Parts: sequence; structure tokens; C-alpha cells
Amino acid sequence: MTEDEARERFAGARVGRLASIDGDGRPHVVPICFAMDGSRVVSVVDAKPKRTMQLRRLDNVRRHPDVQLIVDHYDEAWSSLWWVRISGRASVVEHGAAREDAVDLLVNKYRQYQEQRPTGAVLVIDVDRISSWHAAGG
Repeated sequence: MTEDEARERFAGARVGRLASIDGDGRPHVVPICFAMDGSRVVSVVDAKPKRTMQLRRLDNVRRHPDVQLIVDHYDEAWSSLWWVRISGRASVVEHGAAREDAVDLLVNKYRQYQEQRPTGAVLVIDVDRISSWHAAGG
């Protein structure tokens, strides 16, 4: 698939799996909602039930900003399979115009955020690389 096709599939996905590095150097993978804007991907700590708003992924990024985020499509017809992975450096934004711009992107993508605008920290990923794969028919 071309990079433009990969970007389109990535941007259209509803959920991705974020991989970061924890304090012990181990991988930490969690599903996230996200939005893509050019070479930037954003996610926000939202109101879905959590034990705390101070999420491990935020601490991980503060220590080790290198992350990956993957989206995929599975189908019983394996000729339809595909995945797209972005690699980049992330940062945590808690206040200001950059945070509000990121939340606006997410509000435009997710109806739930229109109903309850997120108030938590924003994760911003500056994309360095896009990798992708698709089956012959995908």
C-alpha cells in the first residue's frame, strides 16, 4: 500500500494500540482513541472509567518519548488483512492552545467527545515513520 493509503487507513481507524516503554524498560501496550493531523497523532485522557487520570502511558512518555501506535483490520477472509504502524516521539501536553487544538481534532472524530469534552492531558506523537502491510486482496 502507498503511504497515502496507509495514512488514510490509519486516520480512519477508531482505535489503535499504543506501545511505550515503562520505567523498567519493558513494553507497555494499551488501546487508545486518537486523531491524526498531518504528521501528528493526538490522544487524550478521557472520562472512560479508570483508576486514575495519571496514566502509566503518560509517565512512560515523559521518561522514554519513543512510541509506536498500530491499527489493523482483521477479517476471516485473510486476503482483506492489513495493518499500519506509526513510530514517533511523544510528549504530554496539559494546558494551552496546543492541548485545545488536539482535543478539537478528537471532538471532530468521536461523538462521545462531543457529548463530554475531555479534560485530561493530551498525548502528542510527532510521526517519524509509517510502516504498513496488506494482504494481496487488501
